Amino acid sequence: MRTQVCIIGGGPSGLLLSQLLHLKGIDTIVLERQSRAYVLSRIRAGVLETGLCNLLRKAGAGERMDREGFIHGGTLLAAEGRKFRIDFDGLIGKSVMVYGQTEVTRDLYDARDRMDGKIIHDVDGTTIHSADTDAPYVTFVKDGTEQRVDCEWVAGCDGFHGVSRKTIPDSVLRQYEKVYPFGWLGILSETPPVDDELIYANHERGFALCSMRNANLSRYYIQAPVDDPLGKWSDDTFWDELRRRLPAEAADRMVTGPSIEKSIAPLRSFIAEPMRWGRLFLVGDAAHIVPPTGAKGLNLAASDVHYLSDALIRLYDENYSAGIETYSANALARVWKASRFSWWMTSTLHRFPTQTAFDQNMQEAELSYLENSRAAQTALAENYVGLPY
Repeated sequence: MRTQVCIIGGGPSGLLLSQLLHLKGIDTIVLERQSRAYVLSRIRAGVLETGLCNLLRKAGAGERMDREGFIHGGTLLAAEGRKFRIDFDGLIGKSVMVYGQTEVTRDLYDARDRMDGKIIHDVDGTTIHSADTDAPYVTFVKDGTEQRVDCEWVAGCDGFHGVSRKTIPDSVLRQYEKVYPFGWLGILSETPPVDDELIYANHERGFALCSMRNANLSRYYIQAPVDDPLGKWSDDTFWDELRRRLPAEAADRMVTGPSIEKSIAPLRSFIAEPMRWGRLFLVGDAAHIVPPTGAKGLNLAASDVHYLSDALIRLYDENYSAGIETYSANALARVWKASRFSWWMTSTLHRFPTQTAFDQNMQEAELSYLENSRAAQTALAENYVGLPY
């Protein structure tokens, strides 16, 4: 097989990149380790920045999002038993869209199907060859037979555990990591959300988040030890602990019900540099991981797709190669800023194992300052809705 761009990974970033390139006449093949059904079964966050929403519309995959998604013009922060609102619309004239990542992926699959996009699922043993030459190629095993894709560029959209980042020599790759000493215990329940907007809560017992997927499907999280057995957390135990960490007026009107999904996710900040080696590009989680506080993971992957698709389109349309040369620097500049914001939110809202009463009071003072400072609220709003590309 031969293509212009071989994309490893059929999640939302790989599908979005393939769709944007296809619309400009650039041929792609997407290789995905899992089945399509498995990819569409993964439950992920769904707070979309303005930039990602615009990219989905540009890709012809935003119609259902605009029809069914929930526009949020602000978010709520809580501490010391009270909550206050950050007014995105009033402060900066922008908003975010609440629309599940699973639905984004489904819409992108549908868009690729309409254009007969080539996506090969259930591949194994994917290996990138000669990425530091002018003739890269990718091999993989499908149904017991090894196959080869010759290409001009390779886009690694295959996540933290994929092969793409591991292809870059250790002598070239620099990796930065911070592992947080707690996890997020999350449940999905068929109950109406406790509020029309998200609530991020700081509490001396630990962080809590009230989120939603739609009008009758809620996603709730509490900070918990990452190694806690799920069996320790019955539904009733979870709901009781969540109520303790929320302002009384929110806790009192919360509708509870059986969980339909429950899991504990670890938190880490991770960045790999550079994001380009020869004709191999890293995109999304292959290059960086952020804690879910602030919902930057999918949105950062989308900004990588923006920079890379623009660079490749200009290369093929105009023979303009500067975007290729600056892809890593441009993407990383935004990655570090978004990672800073996620780190700040995580540090401000969570209780750390060694935290003292002084530390807790400093967090509450930080949130009190935020509550009463328009300048501080504007900075949060700018980062939450997404810094410009």
